[in-house]
Amino acid sequence: MDDDIASSRRSSGTSIRPDDRLPGELAAVCEAAADKHGLASLPLMDDIALRELAEERLRALAGPEAVLREDQWTAIHTLVAQRRRALVVQRTGWGKSAVYFIATALLRQLGEGPTIIVSPLLALMRNQIDAAARAGVHAVTINSANPGEWDAVQEQVAAGEVDVLLVSPERLNNPDFRDAVLPSLTASAGLLVVDEAHCISDWGHDFRPDYRRLRTLLTELPSGVPVLATTATANDRVVHDVTEQLGLGADEGTLVLRGPLDRDSLRLSVALLPTAESRLGWLAEQLDRMPGSGIIYTLTVAAADDIAAYLASRGFAVAAYSGKTEPAERERAEEDLLGNKVKALVATSALGMGFDKPDLGFVVHVGAPSSPIAYYQQIGRAGRGVERAEVVLLPGHEDRDIWAYFTSLAFPPEVVVRQVLSALDGASKPLSTAALEPMVELSRGRLEVVLKVLDVDGAVRRVRGGWESTGRPWEYDGERYARIAEARKAEQQVMIEYQRTGSCRMKFLQDQLDDPTSHDCGRCDNCTGERLSVEVSEVAAEAARERLMRPGLDVAPRKMWPTGMGAIGVPLSGKIPPGEVAATGRALGRLTDIGWGNRLRDLLADGADREIPDDVFAACVKVLTAWGWDERPVGVVTVGSRRRPELVGSFGQKIASIGRLPFLGTVWLGESTHRANSAQRLAGLVRAGEAPDLSGVDGPVLLVDDHIDTGWTMTVAARMLRKEGVSAVLPFALAVTN
Repeated sequence: MDDDIASSRRSSGTSIRPDDRLPGELAAVCEAAADKHGLASLPLMDDIALRELAEERLRALAGPEAVLREDQWTAIHTLVAQRRRALVVQRTGWGKSAVYFIATALLRQLGEGPTIIVSPLLALMRNQIDAAARAGVHAVTINSANPGEWDAVQEQVAAGEVDVLLVSPERLNNPDFRDAVLPSLTASAGLLVVDEAHCISDWGHDFRPDYRRLRTLLTELPSGVPVLATTATANDRVVHDVTEQLGLGADEGTLVLRGPLDRDSLRLSVALLPTAESRLGWLAEQLDRMPGSGIIYTLTVAAADDIAAYLASRGFAVAAYSGKTEPAERERAEEDLLGNKVKALVATSALGMGFDKPDLGFVVHVGAPSSPIAYYQQIGRAGRGVERAEVVLLPGHEDRDIWAYFTSLAFPPEVVVRQVLSALDGASKPLSTAALEPMVELSRGRLEVVLKVLDVDGAVRRVRGGWESTGRPWEYDGERYARIAEARKAEQQVMIEYQRTGSCRMKFLQDQLDDPTSHDCGRCDNCTGERLSVEVSEVAAEAARERLMRPGLDVAPRKMWPTGMGAIGVPLSGKIPPGEVAATGRALGRLTDIGWGNRLRDLLADGADREIPDDVFAACVKVLTAWGWDERPVGVVTVGSRRRPELVGSFGQKIASIGRLPFLGTVWLGESTHRANSAQRLAGLVRAGEAPDLSGVDGPVLLVDDHIDTGWTMTVAARMLRKEGVSAVLPFALAVTN
């Protein structure tokens, strides 16, 4: 280890104090380091010797032929010799991690404390720990995946046995870590690294409020501790925002290094195909022609699952990868792709920043990301260590609907945020997120984001047991949120223009990311005139159509009531009794499907209400035929709909008619708050209700509705019917939301 080498030199008496042979700047740094550690001297080096040690570390990290790029050396020298702050914006695969691992090794050799790396991704952490070891750097991590190791890791850090501590941004505000570990760690840090720094920016494609806590951390660092922020994709607006957020402005003497984004290996193309089945058929016929192994990106989890299943049915070794994939399965999938055991991972953006495979041969997008920054981040995975990598975009008509859905999950209106503050202001003790959720009209995920933003803004504070109000005034920055929303719309329009442009596609992306070196690449389909064929055989298209339009999926019933219902006057808690729970239901498809989803989104659009179309009903009959229930239903009940009475009514009546079952009536529930959390929705549903007279009904009934979102409507309706004496309730809907 470097510390051992440094220690032996110090004890041997071979170290020297700075003299005239050393550059004054470096000499002063080493003099200060010696005084800081109470040593007579430290091993010193001039710039030539420092660079040679840096090159030596790089060779250990990347191989015997590796040589530092000039900008890598500039960044390392800035951090180690000058102890300044730096922002490095360089394309994926450029070697940003080499900068901070080599800088860490040199700083540790000078007797400095450990490096803190704030990183958002577990996959990145695993890769980085391995890479650090090659550079002779001992790295450990504290994150959500290794809670059993936290105590041991913290003891190693306290004992000075760790060179690098990787932490997730969420850990920075964990009360135990923030109060017990972070102060001493900050006081002894030798270097702070903010990886994927675009996450701190409102304008970055992956804003994470936890990153904003870094502003506080930076103010608590001792004077002279260098800071490095890195990102692969950032336009001028993101760069400016990151420098402001982290106090890295030009007036702070910060070095900003921005390199060219173009990579000579990338071949960019767009293939415009009219339907989802034609896109999948094209993919099945072209995948074998793609070089090596790669990534097929999708916009939704449902699409990733569907496409992976379709390609597997066509004989390809593929796997689905998303935020819903179990951690162990995700790690196995990553290893399979790294080892070329699969042709592709079919992935959402969960497989993004930090995944390192130099020989990745292709990236295909089935559906366009909503911003050029996000798109370039993902295509930057390909072609780092190969001469040619294919980058193909297969946009779909449904892309805009999916963008609109994710846009709808943006920061909520002021009145809703004020509910959160009011609930905490009135609490006599800290409230957990689960306890707070029933009091506000927010889902759990959106509530957590709001709390994090309020925490960063100083209005609330996370403590043991939950959250508490600080009592500080807080202003809703509606103007800022409106600007962000407009910027998002503009970015979406840019992605439409990218698909249509007749000019160089790489230059188009470089211009959007404010790359001053932008130029025609000479390689993309527009530059060369070499267009991808959009011909798809009928066999491939029909196979894709059959897979995508295969009707039916299971809908698991709710089995537990939400926590905290008593706080809003609803006496429901714990497990739903067996005599009140619904059976496993069925739905025709998901609104996020790239097959049935398109058809169902049109049918369930706001303001739409009409009799169920013949093709949709025919597919529902197939679902019913294949259901395989233990006991055939004896009747049909509909859920009363105030928005689509004709659709739901005709759906129920037609099922009763074709199944030769009696139509038993409609169950009416109270109105739930639109897009509120589970507790709020449930409270609205149970406070009023009316069930049809089911006396004399002996057997299961089908309970029919247009769609299932949270599942509480079906849960409450089934409970009412079960209380009427029905032996079983079989929910059946046209769509589930995700």
